[in-house]
Amino acid sequence: MNQIDLKDRVAVITGGAQGIGYATAERMLRSGARVVLWDVDAQRLDAACRTLSALGPTGGVAVELTDDAAVGAAAAQVVAEHGRIDILVNNAGITGGNAPTWELEPAVWRRVIEVNLVAPYLTCRAVAPQMARRGFGRIVNVASVAGKEGNPNASHYSASKAGLIALTKSLAKELATKGVLVNAVAPAVAKTGLFEQMTPAHIDYMLGKIPMGRFVEVGEIAAMIAWLASEDCSFSTGAVFDLSGGRATY
Repeated sequence: MNQIDLKDRVAVITGGAQGIGYATAERMLRSGARVVLWDVDAQRLDAACRTLSALGPTGGVAVELTDDAAVGAAAAQVVAEHGRIDILVNNAGITGGNAPTWELEPAVWRRVIEVNLVAPYLTCRAVAPQMARRGFGRIVNVASVAGKEGNPNASHYSASKAGLIALTKSLAKELATKGVLVNAVAPAVAKTGLFEQMTPAHIDYMLGKIPMGRFVEVGEIAAMIAWLASEDCSFSTGAVFDLSGGRATY
């Protein structure tokens, strides 16, 4: 494993109790960071914190990320305990199942947008100002190749990730002179708990689109996120970094 220097950085990772978020927490802890996980699943969050604490300082806050007051309180708690937030990884997300657009229930469509797009806006709103005041920060948004190409039978998910990419670019321009870099990663599908929300046909469709013929590993995504969160990433902001096995080529 290549070493990435995140020594003493304070990192908040949303949806950190499992999947990509958990792998990112593990990688950052091995790189010297102090990690705080934000997750709505309190039981899973406690279990993740217990396991990850063997690698380094790990905390957890159970928070509904679509609740602006709850997000603000969680950010204030981290700052009170650690003095600052250096890194924010917006990883939490849901797929909302698969169906043609006209068959998706409006409540499901709205919930996907709320979790995948509104929640990152709320976390950035809560965290970015204190990063800007200190003159340092790294925000990494976990988007998807679906946000660039649009997957059939996943219009809600694709739209939410496209919106997250646009949020990344807008926020990056606003913070470009303040020492705070904002980037996104756009992975192809990885084998995580989100598979449970997809149909087998949709999973086969996504695998068939990847020239490498395999799914991305969560550790591969975590490695890219960790680099984007480091000082080595110094002149990239508003960018989208693909992890698509050759699917996205622009």
